[in-house]
Amino acid sequence: MLAHGQSRPHRHIWPMTHDTDILIAGGGLNGPALALALASGGLRVTVIDARPAPLRTEAGFDGRAYALAIASKRLLTVLGVWQAVLANAQPILQIKTSDGIAGRGPAPFFLTFDSAEIDEGPMGFMLEDRFLYAAFLQAMQADPNITLMSGETVVGQEVTPGGVRITLASGQSLAARLLVGCDGRQSGVAQRAGIKRTGWGYGQTALVTAIAHAKPHHGVAHQFFMPAGPLAILPLPGGHHSSIVWSETDTNAAAIQTLSDADYLAALRPRFGDFLGEIALAGARFTYPLNLTLANSFVAPRVALVGDAAHGVHPIAGQGLNLGLRDVAALAQVLIEASRRGEDIGAADVLDRYQEWRRFDSTALALGMDSINRLFSNDNPILRTGRDLGLGLVNALPFLRRRFIRQAAGLSGDLPRLLAGQAI
Repeated sequence: MLAHGQSRPHRHIWPMTHDTDILIAGGGLNGPALALALASGGLRVTVIDARPAPLRTEAGFDGRAYALAIASKRLLTVLGVWQAVLANAQPILQIKTSDGIAGRGPAPFFLTFDSAEIDEGPMGFMLEDRFLYAAFLQAMQADPNITLMSGETVVGQEVTPGGVRITLASGQSLAARLLVGCDGRQSGVAQRAGIKRTGWGYGQTALVTAIAHAKPHHGVAHQFFMPAGPLAILPLPGGHHSSIVWSETDTNAAAIQTLSDADYLAALRPRFGDFLGEIALAGARFTYPLNLTLANSFVAPRVALVGDAAHGVHPIAGQGLNLGLRDVAALAQVLIEASRRGEDIGAADVLDRYQEWRRFDSTALALGMDSINRLFSNDNPILRTGRDLGLGLVNALPFLRRRFIRQAAGLSGDLPRLLAGQAI
């Protein structure tokens, strides 16, 4: 019997038991980063990774690498991962952007971003996938709050009173308070939650590989815009290797990928130029289609989306992983703070905070990269003149150039604590 004026205590309706606080579907890079961030706040996390972990850590050099912004490096530092990869990271000291046509060299107007123009040091770092994942794996295995299930796939999910339950391909069932989809552009988590997507293809395919070159790169990254699509040349450790992301029309890319290594190089050379001397293939050759795909919502009942599951963008500025780590930092901060206040971390009002923080920023950046790709991936002489003058104008205005540098380094906007280098 309640006394007069005494209110009945509010009770959450929980399932009888939870196997974990948060389930993460997808063990690429965003999934492990999120797991470590959440575990640092005392939450119990289970990561479901379709690929066997040992096979990924034993991979040799294949040239697949990421450009990590300063803010992303700060996050990795707080999570205790950066020290493990530092020896294999290549600082990006300059970024040079130019327009041109294969075989004719760059246009006379260009844009150079120099890390000397900001106080925080190098604008970013190049880091191979194999080193970053190995460091994540080691950190996850050492954390008692994280359970990693490798070689497993989520095949079903349902919202339950106060939680969510998933079914794995093996038949096992797991319950949690929240399910996070870190499972890529074809996110099964998003599809099963009924989240629709908006997007379009570019008619472009990225050819990705690594090259060895005679002259040192001096830590300079190059973005060369050509009518068929951009060519990014990204410095790797040692001074004489670079990763390339070479965008071509779908038809051309399919034909180039079938060529022998010698003919592949012959197709690359007129686009690459001779500024780094003689070049040779040094890694495996990959391709992937380029498109824009945005989830119409980043959240659903008991579900949140992170990284490519929320926003698959054009690689034109190398921001894909950095965008994902922004999601990681924001979602971890929202959930940990909610947990400390005693809130239900899977409740709609908690998840809405994450969506409000991230959806506008990531959508605006995705559409901005889409516009840049459309502006530069053509051979219209009027547009070419305008964009070349634009590059030259930005290059001539230091305050505008520094603003672009800080944005590319992930130092602008409403930064979550992890991206500012602070623990949650």
